[in-house]
Amino acid sequence: MMKTIIVDKIASVAQACGLSHELRVSTEIPAEEGIVLAVEILNNKGSYNTLELTSGRMAKVSRGDVVVGALGHRKALFGYSGHLPESVSPGDVIQMLNIGGVLGLCDSINPERGRPFDCRVLGVVLQFPFLGERIGVPARVGSRKLEQSVALDTHGIPVVALAGSCMEAGKTAAACAIVARMRHRGLTIDAFKATGVSLRRDILAMEDSGARRSMIFTDLGIVTTTAKCGPALTRTMLNEMASGTPDAIVFELGDGLLGAYGVEAILEADDIRESITAVVLSANDPVAAWGGVKLLRERFGIEPCAVTGPATDNAVGVDIIRDQMGVAAFNAMTSGPALGDHIISAAGLDGVARAPASQE
Repeated sequence: MMKTIIVDKIASVAQACGLSHELRVSTEIPAEEGIVLAVEILNNKGSYNTLELTSGRMAKVSRGDVVVGALGHRKALFGYSGHLPESVSPGDVIQMLNIGGVLGLCDSINPERGRPFDCRVLGVVLQFPFLGERIGVPARVGSRKLEQSVALDTHGIPVVALAGSCMEAGKTAAACAIVARMRHRGLTIDAFKATGVSLRRDILAMEDSGARRSMIFTDLGIVTTTAKCGPALTRTMLNEMASGTPDAIVFELGDGLLGAYGVEAILEADDIRESITAVVLSANDPVAAWGGVKLLRERFGIEPCAVTGPATDNAVGVDIIRDQMGVAAFNAMTSGPALGDHIISAAGLDGVARAPASQE
């Protein structure tokens, strides 16, 4: 059965679908990751109550709103965790697992976030790809399908990777500081986010900092990354960025070195690891920095180029990291240009970039 509905907000997870606010929905819903649903919000929230729209703007969500999101799962340390339901029917109540519009059954909450939004399923959003025919098919996230067997070729372009001790460790702030400094020094940078749960905020921040173009795994039809898809996603986006011949590629590994989103699988892949020119570790405190450096060195054979994040918020942390770990340390918020200059040198880009402002 098909019907027409009017929706109030379309989450960024469904950006590639190009949906309008008047949609056709069906009651026959595949319970598969990436399937786009229309749902009605059943409760109000005083915090964590916004939704990232396809425009990138954040909009407050209230009880009674009709919202478009997509089925997925999430395993987050500082947020909601949840799984894909075995079946989905109109009238079922599921939860919104993140502010990008990922929908599933919530297993665990973080007290600081409160309860998630409960959502009554209205139907699966239909698209009509066959010209001249009114045959609707369930909409799915992404502009194209991921190919698992893609071969990696970065054409020798320097690649900077941002990894973290966990989520909310300052990876995006560091990426933005590096991109901004590279741009100020005349370099062309392309950027992407390789792992995590669908949310475009981080790549939009990189664009705002000067990245020429960006990508996220959602563009390839993946709502939430795993060890199974992480390496193929990274190879595909590295190839895509390299095809535009930037001076450097910067990418963020969402979540942490120990997590469920596939970071370990990516760093264990020989071809990906060999393509990375510099790795920056973001850590919340000196112990996290120590553990992250140890993991990079001993498990992956990677010597981190620098440590940043809250562990470097003052000179005490910086000194501990430099003295006890032998790794350069910079705070991305207060010493962004110095961090960027260090990465430019480590990536062998001094001969391409303009001289730092202090030397001009």
